[in-house]
This record gives sequence, structure tokens and C-alpha cells, in this order.
Amino acid sequence: MTLKKQSIRANQTIYLNGNKKPSTKEEIIELSEEWSENQTKFFKKMLKQGGEFKVKGDKFRVTVAERTDIDSAGNKPVTVPPLPGERTF
Repeated sequence: MTLKKQSIRANQTIYLNGNKKPSTKEEIIELSEEWSENQTKFFKKMLKQGGEFKVKGDKFRVTVAERTDIDSAGNKPVTVPPLPGERTF
């Protein structure tokens, strides 16, 4: 069971075996062709969570960029239109 391109999101950066340069989606997909179903599930979970881990001898470091457009409850910000006639002095 291999990964698909849509499994790896734009807010996730994957570093392979301690490289300073992020790996491409294609490199990760090639590696995932050799993985078992359990290893693929584990990798997908770690993509969401981030962190350092090993799969089949390859060391991965995943960083997930936090979303700045949501509050602590996971809601998008609400902009309230100003009331007509209300002025601030």
C-alpha cells in the first residue's frame, strides 16, 4: 500500500535521514512502495502529528506548520461588521 501525492500536504515538511534539505513527495512515495500496510498507516499518523521516527530503517523528521487562521477551539475567525451609526471618539 503506497502513499499518494495528496497524502502529503503543503503544510508538512519531511526530512529524510538527517538531511537539511526537505525531501520531495516523489522520493517519499518511492520509499513507501516497499512498506507494509501497518507502516503506511503509521507514517500517515506521524504526518499529521509531526516528530521524529523510523520506518524500515529510514529516519524521518516531520514538521507541521501551525495554522494561524484558527483559534484554540479550531474555529475560523469571525469578523463582525460594525454597527451602523456607532462611532468611536
